[in-house]
Amino acid sequence: MAAVGASLVPASIPSPPQSVWHLGPIPIRAYAICILAGVALAVWWTDRRYRARGGQADLALDTAMLTVPIGIVCARLYHVVTSPDAYFGPDGDLTRVWRIWEGGIGIWGGVAGGLISGALFLRYRGVRLAPFADAVAPALLAAQAIGRFGNWFNQELFGGPTTLPWGLEIDRAHLPAGYPTGTLFHPTFLYEALWSALGVCALLWLERRLRGAGACGGRLLWAYLMVYTAGRAWVEHLRIDDAQRVLGLRLNEWTSLVVFVIGLIGFVVVTRRGPGDAITADGDEAGGVEGGETAEGSDAQTP
Repeated sequence: MAAVGASLVPASIPSPPQSVWHLGPIPIRAYAICILAGVALAVWWTDRRYRARGGQADLALDTAMLTVPIGIVCARLYHVVTSPDAYFGPDGDLTRVWRIWEGGIGIWGGVAGGLISGALFLRYRGVRLAPFADAVAPALLAAQAIGRFGNWFNQELFGGPTTLPWGLEIDRAHLPAGYPTGTLFHPTFLYEALWSALGVCALLWLERRLRGAGACGGRLLWAYLMVYTAGRAWVEHLRIDDAQRVLGLRLNEWTSLVVFVIGLIGFVVVTRRGPGDAITADGDEAGGVEGGETAEGSDAQTP
């Protein structure tokens, strides 16, 4: 009986044997599916959350039409700049810069590009950034959790060797040099996905506390930066893929530390300033809602 019970415990996590399928001449890549699934969830959930605050219907979709392409380009550029050897090194291949389907998207470039372009777009539309930022924060973290499974399909960005029962299997074609066949690795994609899912729960809990006390006022986005980077720092430390190092730490570890501090400062500043949840700059909460009615469940407050 003991042997039967032991056999039910997984000895490892297998990697998917295939990451691309062909529909005639069209390749369908799992990496792209994971990214697009995350984007679709983020847009849908942000729209629901924003409308519940009295925001304009479809503003999330309009914003995503601009920010998603910009974010993807910026994410790719960040990856190329911070991991240049594969492209500009002695054995690098410049043509790989454009092969985004092979993996390699730096979340920091995507977040920065998306937030900046989104802020400019919302300013152009005449709505305040804070309520939209609160709506998008948990949705963005949920999207990141889904997108990480693309690394699983591509068998990339995993951690160092491990003997834990959830070690990740890597086939010979993707095995790093110097490791024997059968070596198991830390499934950092899974660690980050689970951390992000827990982070979503933490942000929703924080939202209830903040709204119960008055208003969120954009603080969920600053909290998102802190929650995500707190997990990303230790997950990044486990990874063994090539990356630029500064003072013994991977560049993304330093980035996580810097962004965490930025999130903390932003959260404190907004709290001291006195946050508000008005949708528009002039406090006309109903102005952005179709038919001039505030969406059900809105708790927007005038200044």
